[in-house]
Amino acid sequence: MDWKGFEVLRSGVEKRISEFDRIPEIRRKELEQLARGFRAGIEKNQNSDVIFICTHNSRRSQMGQIWAQLASKFYGLENIRCYSGGTEATAFHPRAVKVMKEEGFRFNTVIPGSNPVFTIQFPGARESDRIFSKKVTDPPNPTKGFIAIMTCADADEACPVVHGADLRYAIRYDDPKIFDGTPDEQEGYTERSRQIAREMFFLFSRVAFTK
Repeated sequence: MDWKGFEVLRSGVEKRISEFDRIPEIRRKELEQLARGFRAGIEKNQNSDVIFICTHNSRRSQMGQIWAQLASKFYGLENIRCYSGGTEATAFHPRAVKVMKEEGFRFNTVIPGSNPVFTIQFPGARESDRIFSKKVTDPPNPTKGFIAIMTCADADEACPVVHGADLRYAIRYDDPKIFDGTPDEQEGYTERSRQIAREMFFLFSRVAFTK
């Protein structure tokens, strides 16, 4: 990958990969099971789409989409396409956008407003990709044949069935929203981003190297 201009991001990726041993064993097993689902989708369809889902599509699901797309590119998995959605649309939360910028991603605002639309730059990113809050069923999300990853308890419980999904998994993350307006806000958002990054790189390392 060409990391020119993305040195901060590259350093962070190398650090997250070195931290795979921080992933609890039960979580590793969940991620390895998900990796097998990705491999089955690739072998069946020659590609594998995934939608990261949480209630508002504002924090965890957006982070999941972005880190997963970078991780899949990092491991040469060009046929994996990542999306996100919610049970309702709100906005990509400014605090989540801020922490992703600090991690080394670049954002450009395409359409401002209460639910801004961004393009995001990182090695391997597609220029046509646009990041914004949307429902699971809204374009450009796929409507069938995808893997659904439930990233929050509320969406997991509210959507026991995700219509159009071939596979559905619950990989829950605690909501960094609990840190909003507290002295721990920066640390809380950073740790959640890095937890998601660590697990997405572990996941796609298993997709790439496990038969």
